[in-house]
Amino acid sequence: MPTLLSFLLLLVLNLSSPSFATDSLDADFLQCLSNQTNSQDNISNIVYSQTSPSYTPLLLAYIRNSRYNTTSTPKPLIIVTPQDESHVQAVVICAKEVGFQIKIRSGGHDYEGISYVSNIPFLVLDMFNIKRINVSLQTQRAYVQAGATVGELYYKIWENSRVHGFPAGVCLTLGIGGHFSGGGYGTMLRKFGLSVDNVFDAQIVDVNGKILDRKAMGEDLFWAIRGGGGASFGVVLSYSINLVSVPEIVTVFRVEKTLEANATDLVYNWQSVAPSIDNNLFMRVLLQPVTSKTNKGEKTVRASVVALYLGNANTLVSLLNKEFPELGLKKENCTEMGWIDSVLWWANSDIGTSPNAMLDRHPNTAGLLKRKSDYVQSPISKNDLESIWKKMIEQGKVGMVFNPYGGRMAEIPASETPFPHRAGKLFKIQYSVNWKEEGGEAEEKYLRQARELYSFMTPFVSKNPRSAFLNYRDLDIGVMPNGTNDYKAGSVYGIKYFNDNYDRLVKVKTAVDPQNFFRNEQSIPTLPINV
Repeated sequence: MPTLLSFLLLLVLNLSSPSFATDSLDADFLQCLSNQTNSQDNISNIVYSQTSPSYTPLLLAYIRNSRYNTTSTPKPLIIVTPQDESHVQAVVICAKEVGFQIKIRSGGHDYEGISYVSNIPFLVLDMFNIKRINVSLQTQRAYVQAGATVGELYYKIWENSRVHGFPAGVCLTLGIGGHFSGGGYGTMLRKFGLSVDNVFDAQIVDVNGKILDRKAMGEDLFWAIRGGGGASFGVVLSYSINLVSVPEIVTVFRVEKTLEANATDLVYNWQSVAPSIDNNLFMRVLLQPVTSKTNKGEKTVRASVVALYLGNANTLVSLLNKEFPELGLKKENCTEMGWIDSVLWWANSDIGTSPNAMLDRHPNTAGLLKRKSDYVQSPISKNDLESIWKKMIEQGKVGMVFNPYGGRMAEIPASETPFPHRAGKLFKIQYSVNWKEEGGEAEEKYLRQARELYSFMTPFVSKNPRSAFLNYRDLDIGVMPNGTNDYKAGSVYGIKYFNDNYDRLVKVKTAVDPQNFFRNEQSIPTLPINV
């Protein structure tokens, strides 16, 4: 093991190439980090320059959108991979001292690469080693650190109990830090609400490098990091959560219909049924332009109803035959399984896959993609649905996912957490397009298609503001100019994400980070001086 002095000298030399205009800042940062940690072993194990053999694999390991993995994509000067809380404290203190921007990454699922891309000099604070999970069945609670994944949390709960779960996301490689701090949306939200609705404590490293729990941070900051995006306020270290009870047997199904098989009637009636039916049932609809099997060579739209029911198949079939006969659900369409198996099924794993698969952090999931979001407050008419199908067929690639609300979501006040999309919302839309062709022309084409469909949907979705979901990051709806702190610019996207909660978030930000140290392209700004 090299001495600390020789290691620092080597790293500084690596960072002093002509491509870095900030080599003196790098040296100052590293010296500060060594002073703060007082451990030569820890420094050499957690800091990676661009010339380190481990730098590129580390950077790529948590990039889920290949659009942000190109030769022209701005790269971090340094990647820091803390192994304990004190390392996080040191990074905050030292980055603040030398003026580095920090990008905080927990799972890399931010659709716009905000956690690992910037046009100003920056470092990535990658939290993947901060991943401890403790489950207590006695209290029916758990402690989970920000760098753990949703899959790891589910697995740890399953290790301890077959009748407990937690309402979080479908994708198992989501990092807890980003997922929870943006709300945490999953298939049990109609029964139990969002992830943040089941959080009772948290830990955060503030702008001064101090570790604060709920009591120390106060209720305003605790409120803000449960749906307002933690990266605007500090570095979230952990969340403490209440587990929820799930039955030993749950039921899943997937039923597909195309326009030729009355998919329009299905989707039209789904809008009224899915948000108001039994809270134990979550039915999303995937809408995709596909080639028709009935009319050879023609395009159609396929509606796939994908569901989780917290109960048995017989009860589900009886319920849906009464409430949603258009679906035509039969017992043979359903599969009964344990809750943990349903988690794997929703993640597109084969039935019978071992829960051990949830521990795989690096499936080959990076692709070229764009996502956008909307909320619907009133049912879309059949005529309007048909016009939407026509537009989707015209484009041929962009799909949509309708995710129902109602149930517990309609009972929680919009001001309870920063996540405001509660009562009055029938469902959320995710616009989705993936492609394989590399190059600027392909990207431009598919981005244009996504934006065109989004524009086409304007009459049918929420207004004043046209709302959006923070965890489906979308830079199209507004961006903070590089390195600035502009209240008006922040309002453009902030009100869409947070509605009436935006101004409270700004006040919290102003109180806890008045110099706007924690910032990104869609962060919460501080109040202007004259306000």
